[in-house]
Amino acid sequence: MPWSRFSASAMAPPGGRVLAYVDAVREAIDQAMCLDPRVFVLGLDADDKFAMFGSLRDLTHPERVLGTPIAENAMTGVALGAALCGMRPIHVHLRNDFLLVAMDQIANYVAKWHDMFGGQVRVPLVIRSVIGRGWGCGAQHSQTLQGLFAQVPGLKVVMPSNPYDAKGLLLEAVRDDSPVLMFEHRWLYKNTGAVPEEMYTIPLGRAQLLHRGEGATVVAASLAAVHTLEACRKCELDVDLIDPRTIKPLDMDCILESVARTGRLVVIDYDFPFGGFAAEVVARVAEELHDRLRAAPQRITFPDRGMPSSGVLERAYYPTPETIAAELEAVLGRPVVHIG
Repeated sequence: MPWSRFSASAMAPPGGRVLAYVDAVREAIDQAMCLDPRVFVLGLDADDKFAMFGSLRDLTHPERVLGTPIAENAMTGVALGAALCGMRPIHVHLRNDFLLVAMDQIANYVAKWHDMFGGQVRVPLVIRSVIGRGWGCGAQHSQTLQGLFAQVPGLKVVMPSNPYDAKGLLLEAVRDDSPVLMFEHRWLYKNTGAVPEEMYTIPLGRAQLLHRGEGATVVAASLAAVHTLEACRKCELDVDLIDPRTIKPLDMDCILESVARTGRLVVIDYDFPFGGFAAEVVARVAEELHDRLRAAPQRITFPDRGMPSSGVLERAYYPTPETIAAELEAVLGRPVVHIG
């Protein structure tokens, strides 16, 4: 099989070639398509001049990039059928809000097909979707619904925070025989980092320690990990910062090992608070390490309200490196230091 030609890697190399996040995604898709003729892309406006924010531009095989009608549920069914017939589709949704229109296919068919047929069929389907606020686009175009999809058995959920992880996790998702949802925060697309030119994968379910400390364990994914790392560096916060990279499967061993040492937990999740990823991590740590905790676990999330359209209110709705730093300094018992 072509996907056995390269090995997995878990850590970004120092230095080397620099790519933007969106270009790392584009390169992963291009290399997957060149390696395996079964890989193709479909989605609304996938073949237009904007090329999914540039992530599908100038691919080696543009004939395998298919624009689709505005019919998310039906087109997800097409992607599922292709996967069941041996193809490896990458289904593109410009916004994860539109995944809700395809919820019947995703939750009742894509996620369940493997188990309902006793493991006799595989569903190698990747669903890419953009998350996050933008230009005051309101509650219907700004959601980040990773917790909702992670709750569905049979789905894997990937949230890269940097270009290296974006390429490696996407290639691993395409190689995986299970359905994988990859959520890409649009504010990360211009961020740059070292990305090897050769193909590599990052195993799903393996977290990465971004910052080392003793005072508390902080878990944050995607843009939240980037903001938290900025807060840690500028304010010299004495915390472990864990980027789970995939929220399902979740590397609980890494989180539990850290919390057992620090005795404190803060989960930062750019999503709704009720029943979300942050709540899941807090619950599992409380179940397994309640006797090791020195303080009650805490969550930093969105308010339990829809995203406002006003730019002023939108900025207040989102956590920032400054608000994260203030919260973590309070957890550590330090006076608040404002980031300049």
